[in-house]
This record gives sequence, structure tokens and C-alpha cells, in this order.
Amino acid sequence: MFSQLHCANKIFRNLYNGEWAESNSGQTIPIHSPVDGSLIGHIQAMTKEEADRAIQNTKTNLTEWANTPIYKRAEVLYRAADILVKNAETIADVLVMEISKDKKSALSEVERTADFLRYTADVGKGLEGEAIGGGNFPGGSKDKISYVTRVPLGTVLAISPFNYPVNLSVSKIAPALMGGNAVLLKPPTQGAISALYLVQAMNEAGLPAGILNTVTGKGSEIGDYIVTHPGINFINFTGSTGVGKHISNLARMVPLLLELGGKDAAIVMEDADLDSTADNIVSGAFSYSGQRCTAVKRILVMDSVADELIKRLTDRIQALKVGDPRDNAHITPLIDKKAADFVQELIDDAINKGATLVMGNHREGNLLSPTLFDNVTEDMRLAWEEPFGPVLPIIRVKSRDEAIAIANRSEYGLQSSVFTQNINDAFYIANRLEVGTVQVNNKTERGPDHFPFLGVKASGMGTQGVKYSIEAMTRPKAVVINIEEHS
Repeated sequence: MFSQLHCANKIFRNLYNGEWAESNSGQTIPIHSPVDGSLIGHIQAMTKEEADRAIQNTKTNLTEWANTPIYKRAEVLYRAADILVKNAETIADVLVMEISKDKKSALSEVERTADFLRYTADVGKGLEGEAIGGGNFPGGSKDKISYVTRVPLGTVLAISPFNYPVNLSVSKIAPALMGGNAVLLKPPTQGAISALYLVQAMNEAGLPAGILNTVTGKGSEIGDYIVTHPGINFINFTGSTGVGKHISNLARMVPLLLELGGKDAAIVMEDADLDSTADNIVSGAFSYSGQRCTAVKRILVMDSVADELIKRLTDRIQALKVGDPRDNAHITPLIDKKAADFVQELIDDAINKGATLVMGNHREGNLLSPTLFDNVTEDMRLAWEEPFGPVLPIIRVKSRDEAIAIANRSEYGLQSSVFTQNINDAFYIANRLEVGTVQVNNKTERGPDHFPFLGVKASGMGTQGVKYSIEAMTRPKAVVINIEEHS
């Protein structure tokens, strides 16, 4: 099924009007593996003119798709899920080499994507209109009835990130399609090949031509062009806060759903179960080498239990396997040299300013060993900046209010965790944290995917989660019936 995606020499095409096509520019972008530097393939470097054509093409069958019964839209998503499951091994192998994700996690991403498709189809079928009587409002009339339905916005621009190129593409595509929209997918450059495999599954499932098109190329050349294109009716973006703010400035009156960066804190109280806490923190901080927006990125721990927590963290971190994702390592090479250089900058800054290096700070190319710091202070960059890598700072505090104050001083507001056996402390802290979600006695994480997922401050705009995403990419439409009385 995937042979249509590329030529014999691994030049991957873009989906346009239901067919896989190469760019007229003749230019391609090589994709090398962060694992060993090997060439995985080439993606198309599309021109602005081709991006324009792809956007215009999404309008061709948009009315037909918007008028397609919801249960038939759902059938397409069910078929796409089945196709993904049948080809999970193939797609997972691509993920391993393209983004340096271990095989178990790669398979999990594909399976979660299939689950997301099925659940979105189920939820979409349950979204119904409502009738509102006019007599309920003071001065209103019982002779008026408003029939309210949800209608699509048009063409959704979906921009997905490298760390979950399959799952975080489908989290945009599936709700948009169930809402009756067309989608233009701009996958990440590193991760584009994995995302194109997903698109082929969606295409094979029976979408009308043009309802899902893709555009690949350098963001510096076509990024601003597609964001500001008049044919785009909604922008759904996951990525860095810097790029998100740039898109927000350009978008003007186009509605946005932005999932951006985080500096998620784990607040550890004196009565926390330290074994369970350590398990959660290590999993939350170092899964996929910390390259997750919801990774635990700092620990705010009561000074009285800090030493005991560090002992447990050290034991667990030492047990993490470091190396090649093909060997099922927990800590694998970061996505590129630039990412590794940035993490190293934060590590060096912490050391130079007097933080205690508990373990780590070994590097081979893009591969950094898991690194733990104690006695991190507020003048260190590591206390505030998002590393997107395997480094974790410990900030000692003396009270829950001090922990809350430091947590809230961040420009980010995605998630936080609170570890305590005292329900009153849990609610006291949770109610005061300026974040989208607070996890009690669990690591910060995305999902389950029907829960609301959102960030405040510099961490995002709008709310995701299956039902919430469908609603974000549709709008209410009211038809008011005026009943005339005849004598």
C-alpha cells in the first residue's frame, strides 16, 4: 500500500487531489536519521505556487464532504484505523529511524493513533443539534425556536511537530474531518516521512480527493505564506512557543488552536510516597529523552525529603538504558545537533552557577546521558527554560506556598504534578497553580485523549481533546423559526 508514497529512490511525494505527486521545482530535502546519520529519504520542497494550488484544491470537494452524513465520515476514520493497525510495524520502523524513538514507543504511537481515530468517529457521531425555546429569556417569545447545529469552518491548516508526527497529526486531522472540514497538513521536516505514511492510510480509507492534502518544504520559504493564505480558515499548530507566537501575530482574525511549550513542575510534599513519586518523575522526565511538551521539567521538593527523593531518583535513572533506539534504549539521540547543543548550554550554565551535578553530563554527538541536578537556584536558566532533553533540575523549597510561587513565576502554564497523601494540600496547591492541568500523584502527561488538554500563558491557546477539538474546528449555526398564529 505504501509503494505509491515514493519513487524507487525513496523520494517521497505529497498527496494532492487524491494522488501522490512530486514538486515541479525538482527540489527535495534530504532526511537523515538522528540515530546514525543514514539517509532515510527525500521529501518535496514545494513552492508557494504549489502550496497555493494545494490549498485551493481543498475547496473542490469541500461542500460534498460537509454534506456527507456524519456516520459516513466516521466510516472513513474506522477504515483508516484498521489500515494503521495492519501496518503498525512498518510505520513504527520508520519512526524509530526518522525521529530516534524506541520501537516500543513507536508502536504505541501508531496504536494510540488508531484508537484516536476510532474514538473521534464515535464522538463525532454523537454530536447533535439542539432546539432552544425563545420563551426562556425575559421578554422572549414562545413563538420563536432556535435550531442550532454545528457546521465546518472550511480548510484547516494542521501543523504537527517532530516528536509525535503520526499521533499529533491525527489529533488535528481526525476532529477536523469529523467536523466536515478539509485539511492541509504541513508535517515537520524531520518527521514528515512518518506523517506521510499516516496520510496514505487516510487516503486509502476513502476520503474524497482534495479533502486531505499535504505540503512539505522549508518553513522559511512556505511557512508564513500558508499561515497567511486567505484560503485557510483555521490553524491548528503544535510546536515551540516562539513559532506559536509568530503564527498568532500573522493569523489576525483566523481562529487558532495552539499547543506550545511547557516547564512542567513536579511539586513533592513531605508526606509523598517517595517510591511512587520517583517512578513517576523518572518516567515523566526521561521518556523519549525528555522531548515532550508535557515532560516533567523541574522538581520543587520540600527540603526535608529532598535527600531521600534524590537517592530514589538516582537509582532509577542509573537503570535507564542509553543508546540506540533499535536496541530499545530509553535515552536515545536527540532530534538534531542544535537541540543537543541547547541542552548542553543549560547544563553548562547550571554548573557554572553552582548547581550540584548529581549524575550525567556525558555526551556523544546528539546522545546525552540522563542528567540530574540538585540545588538549582532561580538565577539559573535551567530553572526556567524548556530543555526538551534528558536533564532534570531539583529546586529545594521550604513550603507549599514557595513551591506555588516558583511554579507560577514561569512564562509557561501547561501542566504540573502534585505528590502528596493529603487531599487538602492537593486541592490547595492545584487551585493556585496557573496551568491547564494539575496531575495529583502522577506524572504530567497528555491524555487520555478525551480529557481536555490545554495550556495557559505561553503554553498555548484553545482546548484540545476529541470533543473539544471537534467543537473548536466547527461553529454553531442558528436557524430561528418564527411561529405565526393564525386566527
